[in-house]
Amino acid sequence: MEESWASPLTSVAALPLLFIFMWICKRNHQRKIRETSKKLPPGGRSWPLIGHGLKWYMAVASSHPPKFVEDQVRRYGRIFRCNLFGKQAVVSADPSFNRFIIQHEEKLFQSCYPKSFRDLVGRNGVIVVHGEQQRKLHGIAMDMMRAEKLNLMNSHFLADMQMVMVAINLMVNQLLGVSTESEIGEMARLFSDFVDGCLSVPINLPGFTYCTAMRARKTITRKIKKMIEITREQTRSAGENGVLGRLVEEENLPDDVVSDFIINLLFAGNETTAKTMLFALYFLTHCPDALEQVQDEQMGIKRRRGSDVLSREDYEAMPFTLCVIDETLRLGGIAIWLLREAKVDIEYQDLSIPKGFFVVPFLSAVHRDESIYPEALSFYPWRWMDQENKDKRNWRTSPFYTPFGGGARCCPGAELARLQIAFFLHHIVTKLRWVQVKEDRMSFFPSARLVNGFQIRITKNPDEVVD
Repeated sequence: MEESWASPLTSVAALPLLFIFMWICKRNHQRKIRETSKKLPPGGRSWPLIGHGLKWYMAVASSHPPKFVEDQVRRYGRIFRCNLFGKQAVVSADPSFNRFIIQHEEKLFQSCYPKSFRDLVGRNGVIVVHGEQQRKLHGIAMDMMRAEKLNLMNSHFLADMQMVMVAINLMVNQLLGVSTESEIGEMARLFSDFVDGCLSVPINLPGFTYCTAMRARKTITRKIKKMIEITREQTRSAGENGVLGRLVEEENLPDDVVSDFIINLLFAGNETTAKTMLFALYFLTHCPDALEQVQDEQMGIKRRRGSDVLSREDYEAMPFTLCVIDETLRLGGIAIWLLREAKVDIEYQDLSIPKGFFVVPFLSAVHRDESIYPEALSFYPWRWMDQENKDKRNWRTSPFYTPFGGGARCCPGAELARLQIAFFLHHIVTKLRWVQVKEDRMSFFPSARLVNGFQIRITKNPDEVVD
């Protein structure tokens, strides 16, 4: 009987001690949070669940995607904290920190993407994989996109490229060895559906964009695997079968990996190159002085060349056209921000970023920063001719100009893309004239585009006979 009373009495007597212990623990926990919070990048409160997502999407869907970031920078500085995608995020408009993030890929940070994007590019895709697999596949892509591998100095390649001027068509031709118009056209149509679903809501039911995109992916994958079988049966050299042939014969990769690899390169090549071509025409249309100078430069090359097929030497004789391309990439670069996740607790200068936080280098905020580029919102290609911008212009090393990303995930086809855009502009401005017939504006969500499709009226250049 005494034992039965002892236990409750002892428990009651211990309650005050338990409360004191809990109070001390809570105080210590709160103190640790305050100490950590002092090191966290500054930031404001947000709506529950929604966070800062609505303001974020409204900004990136506009013609000036850094709007939300600029508002926060004015309040908190170039590195700030907010709530994005249901998670704490550190957003950076600081060029040095952005480069730090890019250069420490895999060691401190890892890329992360929405489910719809991961599903479509594939679990073996070089864009989404991590670690040794990413390094291997990215190395293969870099090697294959080198000038020597693609024979950029070869007149046959340059002639083919200029006959197939649409970006996705050229990528299909080079990656798969496909050359017939019907096959290229079918792949282009499928890929259009594929791209539309990359940032869609992942609902796999008929009528939803994601479902249509996944069906397109399935068909594309089936076609690629069929071509893998054909490639293995043929006796042609790997080089004659395009990149696909080299992947199958030289790299000895599994079919699923080869398929996802090709899809990733098609996606990256189409999204960057084709959209940049469109934006270049849009900017030139609204800058008559730049358009006139490009026309003069290209017509001069055409008269000297006496042929429709350009050479590598002609490409190197287009200094102002290349300035137009670089200015287009500055204002209308496709990769306006990157999404990373902190793999470990990170210390940067006097800031602390906890493991698991999203980290978002907002590249477009740097490209449109008035303190870095005077009159930053104006399309002014002449800025790249200034000696003071020479170092900024080097996208391989500059923290101020990163249209192709950098580090371990630097775009492997960057130089090929610039070459292709330059040749595209040559043929357009020497053979055609155009007038925009409907107002338009840029938007960067769900992907980079011109809202009204850039509607123009095209006529022949009176000084040029169009074949």
